Amino acid sequence: MGQEYFINSQALEDKIRESLPSQGGAGAGFDLSASTQIIPVIDVTETAEGSVLRQDLQLAQDSAVKETSITNATNTVIETTTGFWKVIVSIVTEFGGNNNAEINIFDGTTSKPIFGRDSVISGTGSTATVFEFNAFLRAGDSLRGTFATNGNMKVYTRQIASIDGTLTNPLGF
Repeated sequence: MGQEYFINSQALEDKIRESLPSQGGAGAGFDLSASTQIIPVIDVTETAEGSVLRQDLQLAQDSAVKETSITNATNTVIETTTGFWKVIVSIVTEFGGNNNAEINIFDGTTSKPIFGRDSVISGTGSTATVFEFNAFLRAGDSLRGTFATNGNMKVYTRQIASIDGTLTNPLGF
């Protein structure tokens, strides 16, 4: 067994209180010590300092965003890679016709709608709407979209986590 030495340093104690507020930042007394015994160390500096990317920033769009344009099509494949996906749907509809839109997950046998919009609008002109949601694809799943004849639908996707939940940060991190 190794020997233990106590360290009295106000600068080190202040740094620990600043960097690790849960470890004595509330005024609880503690002693710093050193030992001649070998102890494994796990570096949690980024997390302790709060420098891990916040969730709202992790979900930011970047140059990895894929755009799929769907016009007058049925079951256009949007994504097939497993994992968690941020999905943004932009729909421009022309008045006076069928403007039905759907996003579904197809498992190879069955199609399950996860987003849909039904509208038959009379008159002239057009309108635009945007919807945002997250989707999860398992092995064998595909994210597909369909849009009717009057207008177009653009679907923007970016993977936000792998199938096991490991976050996918925006490019450049």
